Amino acid sequence: MSKLTSDIQANLDLFVQETQEMKLVWGLKNEDGWLACDSSEFENSEVMPFWSSKEDAQMHNVEEWSDFEVLEIPLDIFVEDWLITLSEDGVLIGINWNAQLEGKEVEPSDLAKMYL
Repeated sequence: MSKLTSDIQANLDLFVQETQEMKLVWGLKNEDGWLACDSSEFENSEVMPFWSSKEDAQMHNVEEWSDFEVLEIPLDIFVEDWLITLSEDGVLIGINWNAQLEGKEVEPSDLAKMYL
């Protein structure tokens, strides 16, 4: 059962809390790479969604994303490597998107600061 709600700020807070506890971040990857899509908030921006639980990531592993695999990323590697690279590439992070694909889209550097 998902803990995600329509409160996107609460979902962001849950992401930081759960990823710190479990030391894992979850994303979707296929043979072409990690899932990225157009931002719904910012024009000409790409966003890469991540979840704080495997179950929530699996909830999105359907329909047009059914060819993706749900994979974990160790939190330290996510924060120390991924967020730096994604920031350099200008890619936003989609945080704990709920069943309606609603969720915060944040700059990688802003997300990194939440772990300090």
